[in-house]
Amino acid sequence: MFAARQKELTSFGLGLSDQAPDGYEIFSNKEDHCTKVILDSELIDVEREIAMANELKGKKVAFLAADGVEKVELEQPRAALQEAGAQVELLSLKDGEIQARNHDLEPAGTFKVDRAVAEASVSEFDGLVLPGGTVNPDKLRMDSSAVSFVRDFASSGKPVAAICHGPWTLLEAGVAEGRTLTSYPSIRTDLRNAGANVVDEEVVVDGNLITSRSPKDLPAFCAAIVRQFAYAPAS
Repeated sequence: MFAARQKELTSFGLGLSDQAPDGYEIFSNKEDHCTKVILDSELIDVEREIAMANELKGKKVAFLAADGVEKVELEQPRAALQEAGAQVELLSLKDGEIQARNHDLEPAGTFKVDRAVAEASVSEFDGLVLPGGTVNPDKLRMDSSAVSFVRDFASSGKPVAAICHGPWTLLEAGVAEGRTLTSYPSIRTDLRNAGANVVDEEVVVDGNLITSRSPKDLPAFCAAIVRQFAYAPAS
């Protein structure tokens, strides 16, 4: 950002010992042995980016998904958490790769699995993300190790985030009752039948559960998980 902004700004021919005009600060680039003048507001933006990049430093987050995962619902939250400094692991039902989908129908490449969920422990992680896709959570719901992992994670008080059809796994784990959640419209009846209070909002935070409706809510969902995971104490 510094380099791009420097190209836009006029050099005032100032040295480090000189005083910058109002609203500007002097920036010295040691690699280029030159001095530039940049806006104060630009420094604030850079400082904000640095702070965001360290917001989740030292935190470790698990993603739990299987074949049929909606690509963007894994890809975008993972990128947001990594950009905030988190270490991320993809857990699945077995080692190898999982097949992603676009809109449930189109093949959308694969994701490498870091570990089978049966080999993972809740104590290793500070947060859990459950992406959607219709087939993905349906497979997870049929696996006892996956269901136990989600149940134990939610019971630990650590943050658990689920988007689109992802809350299906919360239901199977028995942690939806009495909680306020949102989800993709087609599974809301299932959540209500499990005792959840279902609302139609882009992101809902109820205690340690964070839920969202669909891929169109990903910007709000990503912002919410970074914020909520940052608040959680590190393992």
